[in-house]
Order: sequence, then C-alpha cells, then structure tokens
Amino acid sequence: MAAEKALIRARIRNARSEMSEQSRLHAREGFTTQLVALVESLGASRLSCFVPTATEPDVSGFLEWAKAAELDMLFPASRDDGYLDWISPSGSGHRSGKFGIREPLGELLPPGAVEHVDLMLVPAAAADLSGNRLGWGRGYFDRTLEALTHRPPVYAVIFDTEVFDAVPVEPHDAPVQGIVTPKRTLTFSA
Repeated sequence: MAAEKALIRARIRNARSEMSEQSRLHAREGFTTQLVALVESLGASRLSCFVPTATEPDVSGFLEWAKAAELDMLFPASRDDGYLDWISPSGSGHRSGKFGIREPLGELLPPGAVEHVDLMLVPAAAADLSGNRLGWGRGYFDRTLEALTHRPPVYAVIFDTEVFDAVPVEPHDAPVQGIVTPKRTLTFSA
C-alpha cells in the first residue's frame, strides 16, 4: 500500500512540475470560480484554507475574493507533534513555517479552532470518487480531522487529472465530503 501511494504521489509531483504557466493561470481562474460558487452555495462565512506552495493548486485568486468578502479565514500551521494549529491572519505578510511552507502572520489558535468553520478546503495529491483523499504522506490533515469532535465539511482541492476512480486507502486516512477542481465541484453523500 505504501509503495502504491508513493508511486501515485511521484507521478502527481512530476505532472505538476511540468505544468505550463498558461495551464496554471487557467487552473487558477477555474479554482476561483469553483471555490466562490461552493462557498456561496453553502452560505459559508468561516473557512479554513491553505496558502499554496509552488506546485499546489493556486487558490490565491479565491483567497483575494475571500478577503474582499471579509470572510473569517483560518490557515494551517504544522506542529512538531504531527497535528495542525490554525492561524487567524492579522493582515498581510507571511512567514516560513515547518517544511518551509508559507503561513500568514496572525494569531495562532489550537487544533480544535477549525471545528468552528463552515467549510475546510484542504490540499491533496489526489482523491477518488468515493471521497477518499490521498495526502502527501505526513498525515497532518488525517490526524487533525480524526481528533475533531465536530468535523465541518471538508473538500480536497486538486487538479482535474488527480481525480481517480479509486485511491489506496488505509484505516487512518480521513475521507472528504467533496472535491474541487478547476472544472467541477463534486459533493459526496455524508
């Protein structure tokens, strides 16, 4: 199972690194359209999202929209124990967090703070049509989701080519309620 997951992750990393700037820009526009529509359809006003790395889906257009719409946002901050704290941004500016991942400057909140959002948008390597999410192998989101008393709807944000019929699943892998790609949003039954 671990070898199969590693192979899928390697293929996705390679495909993402070979994307053209034009494809990335087009995908950014699609992600913005899909994410705004999802937030509006759910009436969500409190969200968690991620600051994208260079190869992750570019959700920066959506984040600009969310800021202009004055939505309450939380962003993940990796902890040494494998869980996520959450940052409530204080304005502009970023710092380099664990693994060199950019995090907004702001108030640091405990893992349970995300229980109070209306929607969680999480990065992933892939997801399948049954709501299984394949992360990048560190388990931060899986551990955090498993520890929540109240789990808000969780949507994986991935490229269209990363939606599979099935991905390998282990008992610790936390499912998602939906997938957002540049071209579509899929919602699965609870």
